[in-house]
Amino acid sequence: MLESFLAAGLLLATPILLAALGELLVERTGVLNIGVEGMMLTGAFVAAVVAEMSADATWGALAGMAAGVGVGGLFAWAALVLGTDQIIVGAAINLLALGGTGALYRALYGTTGAALVLPTLPALPLPGLGAIPGIGPVLAAQNGLVYVGLALVPALAFLFRRTGLGLRLRAIGDHPRAAASLGYGVRRYKIVVLLMAGGLAGLAGATLTLAATNTFVEGVTAGRGFVALAVVVFGRWSPAGVLAGALVFGLVNALQFQLQAASVAVPHQVALMLPYLVTLAVLVAVPGRAAAPRALGANDTDA
Repeated sequence: MLESFLAAGLLLATPILLAALGELLVERTGVLNIGVEGMMLTGAFVAAVVAEMSADATWGALAGMAAGVGVGGLFAWAALVLGTDQIIVGAAINLLALGGTGALYRALYGTTGAALVLPTLPALPLPGLGAIPGIGPVLAAQNGLVYVGLALVPALAFLFRRTGLGLRLRAIGDHPRAAASLGYGVRRYKIVVLLMAGGLAGLAGATLTLAATNTFVEGVTAGRGFVALAVVVFGRWSPAGVLAGALVFGLVNALQFQLQAASVAVPHQVALMLPYLVTLAVLVAVPGRAAAPRALGANDTDA
């Protein structure tokens, strides 16, 4: 019982983890991407359509990632090339994704709102994983995207702390003009990182539709992109902290499903609100001063 609960919590945490790690990357370079919700939703929709048409969840996941890269490119063009305010661009992308995916969904599948039944990403049992004491059975039944999310945590920690590239990314996020004076292509770095973050957000949306819910409905992300933004702040802009925040959301989300399945006398609406309320409470309650990049959100397209 406990193992199945933890496994479900890890699966539900993965979309948040992937999106939040992508957001961590862009915020480390000084870009504030509040359009991560729209990137997730676009990835979720494209992944669902491609998976349904091809009857292959893997192709759906790849298509969702590609769609996220495309939306990330749109953000980069508007915010970094044209110099539009990053908050406005992110809000526009969220609205465009919500309206666009809803309209296309109805055009393709009718106006009845019937949910799709999608092929799912298969479990990928890695040799020897199930033998790890305690967490082995929890990890053994997961799909490949869960492992991708977990592997990215130490990879990004190593990138930021142990490599010259990580040092350059942090310098760009703190002092973009100083980084430009050293010959770093600030805008080029930001564009590349935004494309990567878009891909991770699209992959997060694909995980949501092809593994966590196995369906697509309008607005399926339900604010998870904004939760990813909060998780980055909660995690103090560190990969390990982001993982902790994503796990909190995932486990509480799994708990609300358990409460509903057990017919506990809790209003349905309260159970649905629970993961978001706990995320907000943890964000407020956890002590410590957030060390945000100094140039976060600044539009410096000349650098």
